[in-house]
Amino acid sequence: MLQNTSVTLAFILYLSVMMFIGVYFYRRTQNMSDYILGSRKLGAWVISMSAEASDMSGWMLMGLPGYAYIAGLNAGWIALGLGLGTLANWKLVAARLRKYTELADNSLTLPDFLQNRYHDKSNMLRIVPAVFILIFFIIYTSSSFVASGKLFETVFGLPYIWALVLGGSVVIFYTSVGGFLAVVWTDFIQGIMMFCAIFLVPVMAAYALGGISATEAAVHAVNPAFFEPLTKPDGSAMTLVELVSLLAWGLGYFGQPHILVRFMAIRSSGALRHATRIAMTWVVVSLAAAVLVGVLGRPFLSQELTGANAERVFLLMTNELFSPFFAGIILSAVLAAIMSTVSSQLLVASSAFAQDLYHTILRKDAGENELIWVNRVSTFVIAALAMALALNPDSFILDIVAYAWAGFGAAFGPAILASLFWRRATRNGILAGIVVGGLTVLIWKQLALFGLYEIVPGFFFSALAIYVVSLMDAPPSDEITAVFDKVENSEI
Repeated sequence: MLQNTSVTLAFILYLSVMMFIGVYFYRRTQNMSDYILGSRKLGAWVISMSAEASDMSGWMLMGLPGYAYIAGLNAGWIALGLGLGTLANWKLVAARLRKYTELADNSLTLPDFLQNRYHDKSNMLRIVPAVFILIFFIIYTSSSFVASGKLFETVFGLPYIWALVLGGSVVIFYTSVGGFLAVVWTDFIQGIMMFCAIFLVPVMAAYALGGISATEAAVHAVNPAFFEPLTKPDGSAMTLVELVSLLAWGLGYFGQPHILVRFMAIRSSGALRHATRIAMTWVVVSLAAAVLVGVLGRPFLSQELTGANAERVFLLMTNELFSPFFAGIILSAVLAAIMSTVSSQLLVASSAFAQDLYHTILRKDAGENELIWVNRVSTFVIAALAMALALNPDSFILDIVAYAWAGFGAAFGPAILASLFWRRATRNGILAGIVVGGLTVLIWKQLALFGLYEIVPGFFFSALAIYVVSLMDAPPSDEITAVFDKVENSEI
């Protein structure tokens, strides 16, 4: 453990910068459009780095290396699925969603977009998606709080509960105060830090082990199966179900609200081509490096890590590879990864509560200043619930992320794709898809049928429900389908 002044100073410096950004953007947040989407004025670099930083989170620096520490290159299937999913999301969804959400009455949230897209007067396309957003984001955010607790516990030797509260307090502060602008600009800084950290650690570890050939020999000596991507940690061969489950992580991208909202906030759809190149470079290098951290951790660390402790491999390697102050900077990147995702998730969840539940059901005449403060208060409440779920220090970060990731991917993925690409989709079809997808994940997770990752049946049954119910409905009106042509021809 690193318990000295140098590491403490590095952390204090980083946390101070994040909190300063929150205060700075507090003065620039004038209305709900500023608070939720930054008034759609952000450039390619900021949006691409923010999208990927909020996507990858602490699980990329802790969860994925921990899995690779146990499973070797078998973990690469998750990375491959995520890489392909990221590319498909940027190529298929980003530009169309950016155009559509502005043309659909300048929609600020995904439930807002779905309601406006289908002219839903019942408000069910706002309320039902908002409920699922709150459920799965509370679960998802708890994974980041587990990561922050393990970080402070490992680095400073703090009791887990204290570490949990300390890590959560800072991110709650700058998210609730500065809103979306604070979140994306902190994400930009955090994305750079994450990229440098995850790249440096395996490079330095390979150098310390004697170079590429010596490193390969050292890994092979620990476990020859590490270099066999179709072999599981126990030495048995992967089944087709297991392979599909790992690759299916990529399906989740189409339904992640905290990522999709970045597409909605970019200055113009034309800037997305440049943003896509930046994002994909970041993703490919970072995911490959994350797997290498876990693989090289086995021969590099003297003690063997078991159970949930395997997810500390990046932290422990950093402690041994770098001087105290520089290690503090690298470890701050872990906190950056955690904060970038928590802040994004809290913002989307609180926006769903304020804009899609509070404003729709409780206070239809609420002014913008009131809604901003409802956002801020709900941020604290949602964070407190997530912290309560994160109280168990033996929780696996990757397992919690997988559950929430599947929930969003199944509930919203098919619904977003259908609303953007299928003219025949109806309001009832989209609503059925959201409910069926979300409930399938919640139920399948408890039953653990066939060992199949719950996003696969959830995504399939959600898409099937949209298709069947939409065909049973009367076709959408010309007013609803006409916007397709506007999207195709728009230069927004």
